[in-house]
Amino acid sequence: MNRPYKIPESVLVVIHTAKLEVLLIERADRPGFWQSVTGSKDSVDELFLETAVREVEEETGIAVRNLPEEPERASEVASEITSVSAHVALENLKDWQLSNVYDIYPVWQHRYGPDVTRNTEHVFGLLVPRDIPVVLAPREHLNFMWLPYREAADKCFSASNAEAILMLPKYVDAKG
Repeated sequence: MNRPYKIPESVLVVIHTAKLEVLLIERADRPGFWQSVTGSKDSVDELFLETAVREVEEETGIAVRNLPEEPERASEVASEITSVSAHVALENLKDWQLSNVYDIYPVWQHRYGPDVTRNTEHVFGLLVPRDIPVVLAPREHLNFMWLPYREAADKCFSASNAEAILMLPKYVDAKG
């Protein structure tokens, strides 16, 4: 069965702690390639925020949810989220209002339409507790690690990912 072509619009989600440690995940299809959470829109109508929430959950098991403010209701909602290992509030996911346009790596070109050579990537940051459980999608990722943001940027194979990670202090300070 032929898969539909990927939409050349994606998200990059820099998952980080308050101390600017960054979660990196290693690609299963390219061992040694470390990155933040990335993924393309499933449909042209999917909002980038929806793409970010979906990709974070698919790739790390971390559910981003609009949690109620009342503590008793929050624990009730948390108990309803059983298919994932952890959850964080939707307010922790910040759209950095930043996008990168880059050439699609030749190794992944076959996933896109014949005349598609560039992708537009929208950048988000997600603040999480350092001890949050991470459950990788085994067909997509082999391993994960937490690194201080500068070290994480150095470890990324993608230049746009590294640049986003290096901007982390600016977005954490300026936008919470």
